Amino acid sequence: MTITINFTGGIVSPGYLKDILEIAAACGVGDVSVGRRQQLKMEVPAKHTSLFNKLCAEKNIQFYKAGEVLPNIVSSYPAANIFTTDTWLKEGVYKDIFYSLDYTPQLKINVCDSSQSFVPFFTGHINWIASPNIHYWYLYIRFPKTHKVYCWPELIYTNDVAQVSKQIEALLLQDKETFYANANADGKKLFADFKAQHSYIGKQPETELLLPKFYLPYYEGFNKMDNHYWLGIYRRDELFPVSFLLDVCEICLETKIGQLYTTPWKSIIVKGIEQTNRILWDRVLGKYRINVRHAANELNWQVGDTGEEGLILKRHIIRYFDKEDVRTYGLSFAVQIYASSSMFGSVIIRKQQNKNPHKLKSLERFDILYNPDFNPNSGELIIYRDGVEKDHIGTYLVSLCKMFYEQESKRHVLQSAGKQPVPPAVTAKSVKMVHQCKHCFTIYDEQQGDAENNIAAGTPFDSLPAAYTCPLCDAGKQDFIEVEESNLSIAV
Repeated sequence: MTITINFTGGIVSPGYLKDILEIAAACGVGDVSVGRRQQLKMEVPAKHTSLFNKLCAEKNIQFYKAGEVLPNIVSSYPAANIFTTDTWLKEGVYKDIFYSLDYTPQLKINVCDSSQSFVPFFTGHINWIASPNIHYWYLYIRFPKTHKVYCWPELIYTNDVAQVSKQIEALLLQDKETFYANANADGKKLFADFKAQHSYIGKQPETELLLPKFYLPYYEGFNKMDNHYWLGIYRRDELFPVSFLLDVCEICLETKIGQLYTTPWKSIIVKGIEQTNRILWDRVLGKYRINVRHAANELNWQVGDTGEEGLILKRHIIRYFDKEDVRTYGLSFAVQIYASSSMFGSVIIRKQQNKNPHKLKSLERFDILYNPDFNPNSGELIIYRDGVEKDHIGTYLVSLCKMFYEQESKRHVLQSAGKQPVPPAVTAKSVKMVHQCKHCFTIYDEQQGDAENNIAAGTPFDSLPAAYTCPLCDAGKQDFIEVEESNLSIAV
């Protein structure tokens, strides 16, 4: 039996998670996973379903069986203070909204900061995005079962977000013929119908929503955050051992870490790790042989929540990327096995649907689609190639990556257009070399040194101590690559 447990906004307390995991262990569950909507998923053996139901009822744990799942509320809360800092949308504002939701949504709701690209903006049906005006929100409606998005013409105040969400959902579900699975759904009609029945504190937007350029921050491993660390844990097979997570909960409870975070990239984030407690985390990671230094081109993928087929295809493509030494920074990829699933990615590998279940695997074909500006939040998709054999997908993706970087280079040149041209130098210009961390792309510049690690300006990279580590992700000195500074315009 497939079980889903929603964590509102991707937040869960260690105590609550421990209760869930202890029930899972008692019912023979060895591993759990994180879904794309930041929820917890597990497979409970059929012989233990009655016990699972009983134990969850005793602990007041709400869960959903396959086919009954209600969507989790997705938020960029996990990114707060690590990927977003200079913003009015603090953790307390997220919680105020979550606590105000006095109903269980049947449609997907996303609550996101506009300055981040870690959490998708428009994968919900009711998408709230923080505006530049303090406590006012942009609202984007993606009509259910369509890709059509309508921008609400007014900003809405924080205190009304929960109630407006409830009222809009009611309108969408009451008139399914007009608003549900209708590619011609009229957003203006929805707005007029709403205003005829409801009110809220709102204002006219001063500017249109300006989405940030997409990049996926390196969300794995130990990373410094002020005087603390945060830890991102990703699993190549997307499975987290129950026993490992139980130890994680114990450490959190022992060291007074009050929250854990699940992400749309199927990973788990722990914030607020004290320097003196890092050894506890190193030990538990070592105990279960948890690797926290995966390559960046393996982390920027979205795969469906069920079945191994998508993961198998992902591994097949990554092996090809590794062999060809392909750079994918600034891109994200998604594998769509089922037509009904909605995927987030700059590039989508979509399996062609086959009504004959006995058709040979060798005859399967895939379509490759991409966003025209390679920003996965744009929603529009263009077919790059269709009817591609599995073994040829990697070749076409390499060409798409090349197209992306060529497009980025042209954009960089165009942005410089109109500026006063610089006269050519009389003598040849020397090439400046810097060293770049291959994991998080942090730069070590010999002219600047590294004040955080007490490295004086002017210290050559070769003179750094052998124990030197990246100030952002703690990667070792050996993980820095020498590159021309002029080549960093795309990488950074």
